[in-house]
Amino acid sequence: MKDTWIWPLFFFFFLYSCKQEQKPCELDEEILAVRPTLTIERLEDAFFEAADQAEILYLLEAHPLFAEKYLLVNSYASKEELAEELWIIHQDSIMVELYEEVKNEYPNIDSLREELENAFAHISYYFPEFKIPKIYTFVSGFSSDIVVTEDIIVIGLDYYLPPTHRFQPPDLPQYISKRYDRDYIVPNIVTAISSFFNETDLNQNSLLAEMIFYGKAYHFTKSILPCTSDAFIIGYTPEEIAACWANEEFVWAHFVENELFFETNPFEIRKYTGEAPFTDEISPDAPGRIGRWLGWNIVDDYRFNHTLSLRDLMKESDKNKIFRQSGYKPRR
Repeated sequence: MKDTWIWPLFFFFFLYSCKQEQKPCELDEEILAVRPTLTIERLEDAFFEAADQAEILYLLEAHPLFAEKYLLVNSYASKEELAEELWIIHQDSIMVELYEEVKNEYPNIDSLREELENAFAHISYYFPEFKIPKIYTFVSGFSSDIVVTEDIIVIGLDYYLPPTHRFQPPDLPQYISKRYDRDYIVPNIVTAISSFFNETDLNQNSLLAEMIFYGKAYHFTKSILPCTSDAFIIGYTPEEIAACWANEEFVWAHFVENELFFETNPFEIRKYTGEAPFTDEISPDAPGRIGRWLGWNIVDDYRFNHTLSLRDLMKESDKNKIFRQSGYKPRR
């Protein structure tokens, strides 16, 4: 099987690209009619413009959720102790330089705000109970990229400098670091939010269960961001996506012939859904996490073949039912 992975010929990729370009995407005006107006607080400014330690302490007191969820103030003996540690960071010349680079790259965040407003309009349309979290940006010193809870979202903008920038997240392999770019921010946030609605049966701990979990997450993200490229949702390059479609039958055959769907060994599961540069069990050319990609296809077919609402899909926790009733077959 490892020898059968085929990269699509140029004309295949060309036709694939043209097909995408021939169908311009437009967001639903009915959904956007109730688009919320967001405020994103740029706490990196408040932090690096602080004149003394007392102003750092005031920042912690003025933004208690940020202090609790992001800076983990409760793990310190006091707020004063955290403020003292933060002041040391504030004085670090490299951190100051990193902040200045972030400001150069993100002098404003108007487009990011607009994308989030559109995304939250869609989430609120499908899930009216959704409450928009407080949103902050920060410069973390490459300690935290994005934090998403039901109450707060914090975006570490230093992680999302251009891939060619001299400041890059340390100790990350290239196949992961390439996904830390501007266009991944909102898809990453929406995928994280999907977990609030992605009901799961913890008794189902097979490879199939994990595939379907990720498949539901990606399907949710695509439904909320219909005009966003799949590449920014799953983190594959367009060429990798085209190659996956070209080899879909081989991928499916590998899972079937090796009876992988009901595999429960966590080490085996990780080979197909965990972070990796490639899925060597199928081919050195097959991208990593290919089980997630296959799960996404299965979930897509399940919903479309049953005309389910997004809410009903996310509430369905029986992974085996989704698999059996998906009617999924590789495209020819």
